[in-house]
Amino acid sequence: MTGITKQFSGVLANDDVSFDVRAGEVHALLGENGAGKSTLSNVLSGLYHPDAGTIHIAGRRVELSSPRDAIACGIGMVHQHFHLVPTFTVAENIVLGEKRPFRRKETEERIRALGEEFGLPVDPAAKVWQLSVGEQQRVEILKALERQATVLILDEPTAVLTPQESETLFATLRAMARAGRSVVFISHKLDEVMAVSDRVTVLRDGRNVGTVETATTSPRELANLMVGREVVFSADDHANRPVIDRERVVLRTVDLHADDSRGRPAVRGVDLSVCAGEIVAVCGVSGNGQRELAETICGTRARTSGEVFIDGVATTGRDPREAIEMGVAHIPEDRLHTGLAASASVEHNLVLKSYRRPPISKGPLLQHRAIRKNAQELIERFGIKTPDAHTSTRLLSGGNVQKVLLARELSSDPHVLVAASPTRGLDVGAIETVRGLLLDAARRGMGVLLITEDLEEAISLSDRIVVMFAGRLAGSVDRDNADITEIGLLMGGNQ
Repeated sequence: MTGITKQFSGVLANDDVSFDVRAGEVHALLGENGAGKSTLSNVLSGLYHPDAGTIHIAGRRVELSSPRDAIACGIGMVHQHFHLVPTFTVAENIVLGEKRPFRRKETEERIRALGEEFGLPVDPAAKVWQLSVGEQQRVEILKALERQATVLILDEPTAVLTPQESETLFATLRAMARAGRSVVFISHKLDEVMAVSDRVTVLRDGRNVGTVETATTSPRELANLMVGREVVFSADDHANRPVIDRERVVLRTVDLHADDSRGRPAVRGVDLSVCAGEIVAVCGVSGNGQRELAETICGTRARTSGEVFIDGVATTGRDPREAIEMGVAHIPEDRLHTGLAASASVEHNLVLKSYRRPPISKGPLLQHRAIRKNAQELIERFGIKTPDAHTSTRLLSGGNVQKVLLARELSSDPHVLVAASPTRGLDVGAIETVRGLLLDAARRGMGVLLITEDLEEAISLSDRIVVMFAGRLAGSVDRDNADITEIGLLMGGNQ
């Protein structure tokens, strides 16, 4: 790709970017949210047509007017925002667009075998809407692998894998590279980039600020290149850790059971507690009940049996409004579709849980001046970068969307914060900000239940790590005794 320029409404997303990938290499693409990585990838996958610049595949200039053109040139992409049909099955999504006849049983068997081969298990007969975000990402990976792309673009492909499964995927990518295929690996996990890539290209503000050989750089140098400043990686400052009040248990579940969207048991007899000022991380491969556990605690999913106590008071679990009023805040894993109203303005999203109460409303009437004042205060307090409070939330970068969600939830001073994958898909600078907000919440006396597949994040942030497998708690370790290999084995069901 040479001199690629692409702008939207006068904003330069890619500014004269040149990017080359060699046959047989894994090339990592890094950059903050809004740096232009997705735009550049969408140009290469035929979704966008560049305003200027050229693309050459194997030395031949090509015009990619559509994804079909890109597929014909051997380019496959696993997008960060999934391109799946929710009402179709996994098998139907994977073969969608292919010209050969669709034979359901044969296709499902082929996809099941492919998933087993690459360590990406998923039910080929399941409807996509019934899958977790992590399982949907597996479908996208399998779709690209099934088409035998010679240039494969992967955007955050390991977010839902255990360390062992990630190593399996890395081995697969290296094998593809040895066979002459090219892999573009987009990831915010710098240790992964260092482990799997041959070269790294960094984008900042729409421009290519450097391409380096992985063997000659370090995670800190890459992070500084991405954001243009020194980045704090760890929360291991013991002197500054939140103080845990062991006498005050703000969240407790007793023999909690709940079903998934298909009516199958997803949470099976979970006993869990979180004290004030404590961060408890729940780790596990996506699809093992973590999402259902979070939703059951927050009242958005009915429990089949068991009890949930908030600050010592039992909940009925029949209404999410009850959980809100009892002091439960929730950061769902799908921030734009479940956590926020994507098309609504920033100021309206910031009052979605408080619009029934003064000063936001007076009787049945909303107080627009109070709504505006609330938005201005939270935008400044949480450092939300937005043109103004009236801007549609979906137009913000991923990091700023997450800040809007955190600002709304934390500003109510809850007893418990349930945060599901709060840093997934964010750049290293936004990750640093979000992790800092979680630690600040714990310092203010909140109990934080952190649902994450990122073991580095769990060990860095939490005081205690519990592992879920097949809907049950498979084990629990204190952060000081945490061993990534041991936790990874527990995540895989090896106790």
